[in-house]
Amino acid sequence: MYIVSACLLGANCKYNGGSNDNEAVKDFCEGHMIMTVCPETEGGLEAPRPPAEQQGEKVVDREGKDLTAEFRSGAEICLRKVLDSGEEPEIAILKANSPSCGSCFIYDGTFTGTLTEGDGVFTKLIKARGIKVLTEKDIVKTKVKELKK
Repeated sequence: MYIVSACLLGANCKYNGGSNDNEAVKDFCEGHMIMTVCPETEGGLEAPRPPAEQQGEKVVDREGKDLTAEFRSGAEICLRKVLDSGEEPEIAILKANSPSCGSCFIYDGTFTGTLTEGDGVFTKLIKARGIKVLTEKDIVKTKVKELKK
Protein backbone atom coordinates (compact mmCIF):
# COMPACT_ATOMS: atom_id res chain seq x y z
CA MET A 1 0.00 0.00 0.00
CA TYR A 2 1.13 3.52 -0.79
CA ILE A 3 0.27 6.33 1.62
CA VAL A 4 -0.34 9.46 -0.47
CA SER A 5 -1.05 13.08 0.41
CA ALA A 6 -4.64 13.68 -0.69
CA CYS A 7 -3.76 17.06 -2.22
CA LEU A 8 -1.36 15.34 -4.66
CA LEU A 9 -4.27 13.30 -6.01
CA GLY A 10 -6.48 16.34 -6.52
CA ALA A 11 -8.30 16.78 -3.20
CA ASN A 12 -8.92 20.46 -2.44
CA CYS A 13 -7.45 20.34 1.06
CA LYS A 14 -4.46 22.64 0.49
CA TYR A 15 -4.35 25.62 2.84
CA ASN A 16 -5.66 27.95 0.09
CA GLY A 17 -8.56 25.65 -0.76
CA GLY A 18 -6.91 24.20 -3.86
CA SER A 19 -4.95 21.04 -4.52
CA ASN A 20 -1.46 20.07 -5.58
CA ASP A 21 -2.80 17.70 -8.25
CA ASN A 22 0.18 15.84 -9.70
CA GLU A 23 -0.02 13.59 -12.77
CA ALA A 24 3.41 12.04 -12.15
CA VAL A 25 2.29 10.90 -8.69
CA LYS A 26 -0.98 9.55 -10.11
CA ASP A 27 0.96 7.62 -12.75
CA PHE A 28 3.41 6.30 -10.17
CA CYS A 29 0.54 5.05 -7.99
CA GLU A 30 -1.30 3.32 -10.81
CA GLY A 31 -1.85 -0.34 -10.05
CA HIS A 32 -1.11 0.03 -6.34
CA MET A 33 -3.47 0.16 -3.40
CA ILE A 34 -3.37 3.66 -1.95
CA MET A 35 -4.48 5.31 1.24
CA THR A 36 -4.93 9.04 0.98
CA VAL A 37 -4.18 11.24 3.97
CA CYS A 38 -4.47 14.88 4.88
CA PRO A 39 -3.24 15.35 8.42
CA GLU A 40 -4.25 19.00 8.42
CA THR A 41 -7.93 18.43 7.67
CA GLU A 42 -7.94 15.33 9.92
CA GLY A 43 -6.73 17.64 12.67
CA GLY A 44 -9.77 19.87 12.18
CA LEU A 45 -8.31 22.58 9.97
CA GLU A 46 -10.52 23.88 7.18
CA ALA A 47 -9.57 24.85 3.65
CA PRO A 48 -9.06 27.62 2.85
CA ARG A 49 -7.08 28.84 5.84
CA PRO A 50 -3.97 30.97 6.38
CA PRO A 51 -0.71 29.16 5.54
CA ALA A 52 1.18 27.57 8.42
CA GLU A 53 4.83 26.75 8.98
CA GLN A 54 6.90 25.12 11.69
CA GLN A 55 8.72 27.39 14.08
CA GLY A 56 10.84 25.14 16.23
CA GLU A 57 8.52 22.60 17.89
CA LYS A 58 5.42 24.67 17.14
CA VAL A 59 3.31 25.09 14.01
CA VAL A 60 1.87 28.58 13.59
CA ASP A 61 -0.10 30.25 10.85
CA ARG A 62 0.85 33.51 9.18
CA GLU A 63 -1.38 35.38 11.64
CA GLY A 64 0.55 33.92 14.60
CA LYS A 65 -2.09 31.41 15.73
CA ASP A 66 -0.58 28.30 17.31
CA LEU A 67 -1.87 25.24 15.40
CA THR A 68 0.50 22.70 16.94
CA ALA A 69 -2.30 20.70 18.60
CA GLU A 70 -4.26 20.42 15.34
CA PHE A 71 -1.19 19.34 13.36
CA ARG A 72 -0.19 16.73 15.95
CA SER A 73 -3.75 15.42 16.29
CA GLY A 74 -4.15 15.10 12.52
CA ALA A 75 -0.80 13.33 12.19
CA GLU A 76 -1.74 10.85 14.92
CA ILE A 77 -5.18 10.21 13.35
CA CYS A 78 -3.58 9.53 9.96
CA LEU A 79 -0.96 7.24 11.50
CA ARG A 80 -3.69 5.33 13.32
CA LYS A 81 -5.62 4.91 10.04
CA VAL A 82 -2.49 3.49 8.40
CA LEU A 83 -1.82 1.10 11.28
CA ASP A 84 -5.48 0.04 11.55
CA SER A 85 -5.76 -0.65 7.82
CA GLY A 86 -4.14 -4.04 8.17
CA GLU A 87 -2.08 -3.28 5.06
CA GLU A 88 1.70 -3.04 5.04
CA PRO A 89 2.77 0.40 3.79
CA GLU A 90 5.44 0.15 1.07
CA ILE A 91 6.13 3.87 0.86
CA ALA A 92 4.55 7.23 1.54
CA ILE A 93 4.38 9.90 -1.16
CA LEU A 94 3.83 13.17 0.65
CA LYS A 95 3.71 16.87 -0.22
CA ALA A 96 7.16 18.43 -0.27
CA ASN A 97 7.98 21.26 2.14
CA SER A 98 4.67 20.97 4.02
CA PRO A 99 4.59 21.48 7.80
CA SER A 100 2.69 18.16 7.94
CA CYS A 101 4.10 16.12 5.08
CA GLY A 102 7.44 17.65 4.10
CA SER A 103 10.40 15.27 4.01
CA CYS A 104 13.99 16.43 4.50
CA PHE A 105 13.05 20.08 3.87
CA ILE A 106 10.24 22.28 5.19
CA TYR A 107 9.54 25.99 5.14
CA ASP A 108 11.54 27.73 7.86
CA GLY A 109 8.73 29.52 9.68
CA THR A 110 9.41 33.01 8.29
CA PHE A 111 6.75 32.80 5.55
CA THR A 112 9.32 33.93 2.99
CA GLY A 113 9.48 30.68 0.99
CA THR A 114 12.83 29.81 2.57
CA LEU A 115 13.51 26.12 3.18
CA THR A 116 15.34 24.52 6.07
CA GLU A 117 16.23 20.93 6.88
CA GLY A 118 13.45 19.10 8.66
CA ASP A 119 10.41 16.89 8.40
CA GLY A 120 6.73 17.64 8.73
CA VAL A 121 4.78 16.52 11.79
CA PHE A 122 3.18 13.50 10.06
CA THR A 123 6.39 12.60 8.25
CA LYS A 124 8.28 12.37 11.55
CA LEU A 125 5.71 9.89 12.85
CA ILE A 126 5.80 7.57 9.87
CA LYS A 127 9.57 7.73 9.46
CA ALA A 128 9.84 6.65 13.11
CA ARG A 129 7.83 3.56 12.06
CA GLY A 130 10.37 2.79 9.34
CA ILE A 131 8.16 3.85 6.43
CA LYS A 132 10.12 5.30 3.51
CA VAL A 133 8.92 8.77 2.50
CA LEU A 134 9.16 10.30 -0.97
CA THR A 135 7.78 13.63 -2.15
CA GLU A 136 6.27 14.54 -5.48
CA LYS A 137 9.66 16.06 -6.33
CA ASP A 138 11.28 12.63 -5.96
CA ILE A 139 8.64 11.10 -8.22
CA VAL A 140 9.17 13.73 -10.91
CA LYS A 141 12.97 13.22 -10.75
CA THR A 142 12.44 9.46 -11.16
CA LYS A 143 10.20 10.03 -14.20
CA VAL A 144 12.72 12.40 -15.79
CA LYS A 145 15.53 9.85 -15.33
CA GLU A 146 13.35 7.14 -16.94
CA LEU A 147 12.62 9.38 -19.92
CA LYS A 148 16.33 10.07 -20.47
CA LYS A 149 17.13 6.34 -20.73
